[in-house]
Amino acid sequence: MEITYIHHSSFLVEFDRTAFLFDYFEGELPVIPKEKELMVFASHKHHDHFDRSVFRLAEEYPAVQFILSKDIRMSEPYRKRMGISDKAAARITYLGKNQRAEFTAGGRPLVVETLASTDEGVAFLLDYEGKSLYHAGDLNWWTWIGETEAEYKDMTGRFKAEMEKLAGRHFDAAFVPLDPRQEERYFWGLDYFMRITDTDWVFPMHFWGDFSVIDRLLADEVSGPYREKIHKISRRGETWF
Repeated sequence: MEITYIHHSSFLVEFDRTAFLFDYFEGELPVIPKEKELMVFASHKHHDHFDRSVFRLAEEYPAVQFILSKDIRMSEPYRKRMGISDKAAARITYLGKNQRAEFTAGGRPLVVETLASTDEGVAFLLDYEGKSLYHAGDLNWWTWIGETEAEYKDMTGRFKAEMEKLAGRHFDAAFVPLDPRQEERYFWGLDYFMRITDTDWVFPMHFWGDFSVIDRLLADEVSGPYREKIHKISRRGETWF
């Protein structure tokens, strides 16, 4: 399994026969061999997680599938107005929250599950070739200094309810928000996720180009129980095997 950081919350995960592209909206794509089946995931329609340009990949890759959150759903008139081809449209599957779907990718079974985001759309859970992946999208503990008690309780309740569904679950790799805009609460969501799951490697994301927030977490005593599992990202296009 090869993992490449593209930008923001976008990663490419490659297997021998298949490549999974998550939440691409801009940035340089790695060269993906045309013989691989490309599975394109978009967790929701926010501009920093999805761009219609991904549908051009249907012209480049003979075996491509688009797994999109239901909030991205497009009517046929809108799709045609946006120049999205019938070829691309035929390869779209929309998934809502708390769904399970089975696909064939590279001739092998792929199971995709979803959780409800605490913002828009879904989070994705994948099981493929004996590996388990988690991409949070915008499922995070979005709590902010200055919010009301009601806002805090609502967000906290919804976030923890989704995390409880993951309690004790193993992931080989997880992609989880670490957002410096949350100030001293920047680590809350990732920290909770790491304490409730059995995750081998966590890749911080959604940090708006501020790579220093990863160093901040690595230096923070709160990360002690899982510090060695945090994958430091230092630049776009970085790849790990």
